[in-house]
Amino acid sequence: MDKLAEYGLQNIPLEACSCLRFSSGEEVLREGTPIFWLFLVVDGRAKICRTAPNGKSLIICYYISSGMIGEVELMTRQENAVSSVIAITDFECIVINYQNCLTELKTNILFLNRLGIELAEKLHESTESFTSSALYTGEQRLCTYILQNSHHGLFNDILTDVSCSVGMSYRHMFRLLGQLCEDGVLDKRESGYYILNRRELMRRSHTAEDSPDIVK
Repeated sequence: MDKLAEYGLQNIPLEACSCLRFSSGEEVLREGTPIFWLFLVVDGRAKICRTAPNGKSLIICYYISSGMIGEVELMTRQENAVSSVIAITDFECIVINYQNCLTELKTNILFLNRLGIELAEKLHESTESFTSSALYTGEQRLCTYILQNSHHGLFNDILTDVSCSVGMSYRHMFRLLGQLCEDGVLDKRESGYYILNRRELMRRSHTAEDSPDIVK
């Protein structure tokens, strides 16, 4: 109920809601399939990605214990999911049936204000992502990506997806990862890349330019 109240939806009938839990690696939502629910993230982390016709995936963003999934489809009246959602940690969310609660979702001012804020934040993140691709070096983009998407010091994303997301060839990205390992910043293990020197990783990322105090 607290999560529903956070979005001004405490009056939604409980029978129209469910609590879903997903394990790491489990698919929450698949791009192109019918979507019947609005998801309110309660806890955990998931990657949101789009797939091109050539099979390559682009990771759009991450949710960490907050946010909505399915709001774009709700407001644009799309019946199929526009992106895929995959849990990268244990992931928990409350889902609200579109059809049973459509009137409430379309007329509740508190909910619509919250939805507008989240859509604006996603637009801002999209702009930041475009700026990063245009203005920062490949090493800066990769280091920033690792910082943002590691979990408990471990970075183990699918590398082909990573290369698409940071806008470089797989070969160039793999070369940069090798250099980071040689420099003692990362350590390659069977389970992925462990961060050995977080401070140096931050120094090499574009986070350092945005917040120079962190590397002094």
